[in-house]
Amino acid sequence: MKLDFEHLQAAHCENGVTMSLLKNAGVQQITEPLAFGIGAGLFFVYLPLLKINNGPVIAFRTLPGLIFKRTCKALDIPVVRKKFRSKEAAEAFLNECLAGGHPVGCQVGVYYLPYFPKEYRFHFNAHNLIVYGTEDGNYMVSDPVMEGTNVMTAYELERVRFAKGALAPNGQLYYPKETKAVTKEQMKMGIKGGIKKNVFNMISPFTGPIAGVNGIRYTGKKIKGWRDKLGLKEAGLYLAQLVRMQEEIGTGGGGFRYIYGAFLQEAYAYIPNDELLETSTQFTASGDLWRTAAVQAAGIYKGRLGSQEDFNTMGDYLLEIAEIEKKAFTALKNIKWQ
Repeated sequence: MKLDFEHLQAAHCENGVTMSLLKNAGVQQITEPLAFGIGAGLFFVYLPLLKINNGPVIAFRTLPGLIFKRTCKALDIPVVRKKFRSKEAAEAFLNECLAGGHPVGCQVGVYYLPYFPKEYRFHFNAHNLIVYGTEDGNYMVSDPVMEGTNVMTAYELERVRFAKGALAPNGQLYYPKETKAVTKEQMKMGIKGGIKKNVFNMISPFTGPIAGVNGIRYTGKKIKGWRDKLGLKEAGLYLAQLVRMQEEIGTGGGGFRYIYGAFLQEAYAYIPNDELLETSTQFTASGDLWRTAAVQAAGIYKGRLGSQEDFNTMGDYLLEIAEIEKKAFTALKNIKWQ
C-alpha cells in the first residue's frame, strides 16, 4: 500500500516534514522557510551539564516537534501526535494511519538509519522523516534531507523509532488530522505570530544567560577560556561538538540563519513591510559568520590552530554574531504591524 505522496527535499528535516505533510493536507502555500518562520524555529542554547557524544549540548533550533506543532496551531490545523511504550502498539498504530490514508512524521535516531552515509551516523535522536507506505513488511520512507525516497524493513524502522539515549523518540509519530485549505489572512497572522514568538525566544530577558542571543554571547566568552580550563585536546573536542551540532545536524547555525532570512523575504509577499527585507540581510550576514566560525573551530580541533589567540578569535566570532542577531531581532520587535 503506497499513498499518493510527493517526496520533497529540504535543508532541514523537521522543516521538510512539516512542509511535506502540510502540502499533502492541502496547505499549498507552505514552503520550508515559511514553516520554519511560522514555527519560530530559530534558537540557540548552550547546556554544558548535558552531554551528547561526550560534548556539551549546543542547539541551534527549538526542541524537536515544536516547528510542526506551532505551524499547525498557527494555521488552525488539528494534529495527531502519539508516543508509545510498546513497539508492537507503535507499529500497529502506524499501519492503521497508513491504512487510513495518512502519511506520518516520525521522530527517529540517526545512528541506525541504513541509508545514511556512515560518516553522518552518530547518536542523535531528534531526526524526522515521513513514512508514506508499506509493502511486504517493508516501509516506504521520505526523508527530506535525502534526494530520493528509501525503503526500510519493519525491524530497521522499529530500531530507529525506539532509539535509546537523550531525546529518545519512544516511537513518536504525528500528522495533520484533516485536509483543509488555508487563507492568505491565516498565513499573514501565522507569520506575525511566528516572528513575535521568535523575537521573544531570542532576546527576552526570561531566556537567561545560556539561551537566545545571551546564550551566544555567553558561549563566545566561555570558548576563550576553554584552552586553559580543559586543555587543548578536550577544548578541541568541545569545538568539534559545536561544529557537529551546527553543520551536520540539520543545517545548524549558519543554515538556519539563511533559512530565516529567506522566511522574511517570503513573508514580504504577505506583509509588504520593507523592514522585513532589510532585516533578512542581517540574518544572511549572521549565517556567513557562523560558517566562518565553523572553519575556525575545525582548524583548532584538527590541530592546524591551537594558540590562545585562535580561541580568542573563535570566541570573538560568536560575540559578533550575538550583536548582529540582537540588532536583527530588535528591529523585528519594533515593526509596526498593519
